[in-house]
Amino acid sequence: MTEPAANRKIRNQADIRALEAATADGFLPVASTWELLARGRDLFGDRLAFRFLETGVPGGTSSDLSHADLFARVTQAANLFTDLGVGPDDAVAMLAPNIPEAHFALWGGSAAGRACLVNNQLNTDHIVDLVEAAGAKVLVALGPDPALDIWRKAVDVHDRARGLNAVLSIGGAQDGADDFAAAIAGYPADRLTSGRAIRRDDIASCFHTGGTTGAPKLALHSHGNQVHVAWSASQMFHIRPDDMAINGFPLFHVAGSMVFGLSLLAGGAGLLLPTRLGVRHPDVIAHYWEHVAEHRVSFLSAVPTLLAALLSQPYPEADISCVRRMVIGGSPLPTEMADAFEETYGIPVRNAFGMTESAGIITIEPYLAPARVRESCGLPLPHTEVIAAALGPDGADVSKPLPPGETGVIAVHGPNVSPGYTDPERNPGTFTDDGWLISGDLGHLDENGYVYVTGRSKDVIIRGAHNIDPAMVEEIVNRHPAVEMSAAIGQPDAYAGELPVVYVALKPGAAATEEEILAFVTPLIAERPAVPKRVHILPGLPQTALGKVFKPALRLQSIERVFGEALAPLRDDGVTVAVTGQQSAAGLSAHIALGGADGAAEERVRSLLRGFPVDYIVEVSA
Repeated sequence: MTEPAANRKIRNQADIRALEAATADGFLPVASTWELLARGRDLFGDRLAFRFLETGVPGGTSSDLSHADLFARVTQAANLFTDLGVGPDDAVAMLAPNIPEAHFALWGGSAAGRACLVNNQLNTDHIVDLVEAAGAKVLVALGPDPALDIWRKAVDVHDRARGLNAVLSIGGAQDGADDFAAAIAGYPADRLTSGRAIRRDDIASCFHTGGTTGAPKLALHSHGNQVHVAWSASQMFHIRPDDMAINGFPLFHVAGSMVFGLSLLAGGAGLLLPTRLGVRHPDVIAHYWEHVAEHRVSFLSAVPTLLAALLSQPYPEADISCVRRMVIGGSPLPTEMADAFEETYGIPVRNAFGMTESAGIITIEPYLAPARVRESCGLPLPHTEVIAAALGPDGADVSKPLPPGETGVIAVHGPNVSPGYTDPERNPGTFTDDGWLISGDLGHLDENGYVYVTGRSKDVIIRGAHNIDPAMVEEIVNRHPAVEMSAAIGQPDAYAGELPVVYVALKPGAAATEEEILAFVTPLIAERPAVPKRVHILPGLPQTALGKVFKPALRLQSIERVFGEALAPLRDDGVTVAVTGQQSAAGLSAHIALGGADGAAEERVRSLLRGFPVDYIVEVSA
């Protein structure tokens, strides 16, 4: 058996190269996620795998599950799904929050066939499309719950989705649906009754990506993809069996299922699941540090929005000396925010970068590295090649990797790269025929192998850890009878990283207000995070020589507007403020000129702009 993760010392690229050389023919201990959980049963047995909090209040009711019990429930679920007709090419769809039963369905679905995790916030039409595209035969869904509108959608999906022949309810039997826990109880818990020998290249799951409406876009994960990511991350995170981690992310996102899910279970850690609403529960955030102290949490995971929320709270009175590190993923990490967190709490912050098409992770800053490398998102996983590819007329050219320090399009080749989408016609531009994944992110590598993401060649808006397809928003805005053209971009935000905003040009002679357009589109957008924060009407949208909308110009306008608003307190004190957006090969930034200012003005600017994911320089004159 491969050496346990906690015995590996990964501090730098040299350690990763040594690990690769020592494990060239046997890096992964198992071939499938089911075997990885069986390994957890054998090594960690009665140690905690999950602790589920029923409420967000400290000292409330909770329930525990061991690694041995997790494997047993997953195996029983797989055997039930097999009995319901699920084979290797069929899917088990799931509409459920991050609760233990959802993990049974996820990993059990992967063992019987494929798991398809669906965002329960989507409208029913889109869910039906995804379930059908995945080839789902069974749907597992959370039963009626006052806080989550899932079961009503599940009933509609069951009635409408072709090929779906069974629905199971979590939390009790419903009309036409058996209780999931009761249904799996009678099945063998130690073996797969199908007799299936799962191979690494067998498909384990499919995750939807690339927008919240429109034609389904499902990225496939093989068992090899997921085991490689989980096993690699458990070593680079330096996970120990005595670790306890908070995982409040949804399972339909790779952060919840892979980055801070299977990766930690692979190292024997326990996961604290904070209520059905996860970290969106107001009581969980209000009492975050009390939960950390009560459950002796050593591994914190967050997106920048959560980091900002924690920084806004008073320093905790609870004993949080148990915390060993904080890992950030989901969207770019503002350096000043990470600095502030480390200075405030004395907890090391590490960054991770990945995407759905890489099973969640491409790079990680090793926990055992001497310090965080500012502005970097870490080192590539073992046996993973990352380059900055030159951008040619046909897109990224992976045959032309750029030298250290030069900006290109980040491309990835390795065992974490997805086999592609369920619809192969969507692969061009993202997956190459020789196995490269074109991330769509701009960045560079340094001489020590660290990867830096500096922008995006794609226009995806990242609100918190949520990806929003601007084309989807634009298509709906363009339905307004007065709109001639629209462009959705990500407006910088100190809390969410980006917020969707829309710039609009009206048809000649047409009349509409920004408020009217926003009121028109809001009910038509399937998912609340994708609703534009603001609509701006312009005489015309900036265009390139080819007549395409030039979004960088709009982003610069947005930076100037938002920074100007954030720095208003300086103007109230008599300081003149001029913000100028700037564009370079490294990305977008801002130049801030202060007039009539004293020596403290620059520090005040940094305080007012803390958290904004935009670089800037300050020029002060008396």
